[in-house]
Amino acid sequence: MGEIVAAVGTCHTPYMFTRPPDEKPEQLDQAARGMAELGKVLDETRPDVIIFMGSDHVETFSVTCIPTFAIIAGSRAIAKFAGRDYDLPVHREMAEDLLNKLVVEHSFDVAYSEDAELGHAFAVPFEHVIGKRDIPVIPFFTNVYVPPLPTPKRCAALGKAIADIVRGRKERVAVIASGGMSHFPGTTKYLAPEFDFDRWLVAQFEAGNANALLDMTGTQLDEVGNTELLTWAMMFGAIGPQPGVLVDYIPTWHHGLAMMRFLPAAAPHAATAKAMQEYGGFKFKNRGFQFYKHPPAEAYGLNRLLFEVRHSGELRDRVIADLDDVAREYKLNPQQRRAAEELIAVGKGGLVSEHVGPLVDAGAHPLQALMSLHVIFSMSHQAGKQHVAH
Repeated sequence: MGEIVAAVGTCHTPYMFTRPPDEKPEQLDQAARGMAELGKVLDETRPDVIIFMGSDHVETFSVTCIPTFAIIAGSRAIAKFAGRDYDLPVHREMAEDLLNKLVVEHSFDVAYSEDAELGHAFAVPFEHVIGKRDIPVIPFFTNVYVPPLPTPKRCAALGKAIADIVRGRKERVAVIASGGMSHFPGTTKYLAPEFDFDRWLVAQFEAGNANALLDMTGTQLDEVGNTELLTWAMMFGAIGPQPGVLVDYIPTWHHGLAMMRFLPAAAPHAATAKAMQEYGGFKFKNRGFQFYKHPPAEAYGLNRLLFEVRHSGELRDRVIADLDDVAREYKLNPQQRRAAEELIAVGKGGLVSEHVGPLVDAGAHPLQALMSLHVIFSMSHQAGKQHVAH
């Protein structure tokens, strides 16, 4: 009979790869050490396969098509980010079995792809948790940024269905849930994370109270910058309310980086958080999605441009050389055309996040705007400066 022998939750901050000057390198190194500690669980348990529960930062899927849940059921898991490429084997037979049984026997409408390119939610843990270990993976996507989002309880139900299927097989399975805490990239709240909420939630996880997460709504998670924890909700559905061990929690200037292990149990590596007021004192407004709303239909062209500019060096060069031509091709209205100038202005200095506002005001998804600016800055503007320097 198959079983889940290991389960961990991890951060995946992209800055562990890009290391921008406004990040503290000692914090990034600390996160790398914590993730490496999580990886030791794989050595202890020697799983046959890793079910990897990750998310998309509007880089694999776009407004063209965003599935609620999706599985990579091909032969290889390809992840690319910041010039780093990963090519891991997929346990294809098990992936196809999970896909078929989730849809047919458990009534989950799960999308699938044979070759979708994975982003940094997968690439960073591939590097720092899985490392050089030769273990097949099965990547799962959950939509955590473009409403409507699945609820925590629905994610947990999917996790439970996965565990039921695993028990009917023979493999020893590890679960890795990849999701960050308290961050609002691209929004007006980017510089004001809810660290006290994070610490309260971590304390609940240490006590085995998974319902602290599962009983919340998607809009509440949006309020505290924790929609990425929907992947952790799926993990909790798979393993049940297991007491967690905090390996580390690192509050950066804009992000909470958490690393916890749940199976197998182990002695704590960090002090247990002190008792705190419920939700860390945070008072929910419950007014719907405030930070990550579904992009308006009239901004389709702008969001499609921001998605495609992340994947095409030729398009990035065209934006810089002849923005008017690109604006006509993507049918940008005057406000959107003016906002797209930020893709050029970002090369003139300052924080990349300072250029997000006009794009969001024009209808861009905040996270997509921020990530697109990072890509065009690092791969076009910086490359151009280096070319001139030579």
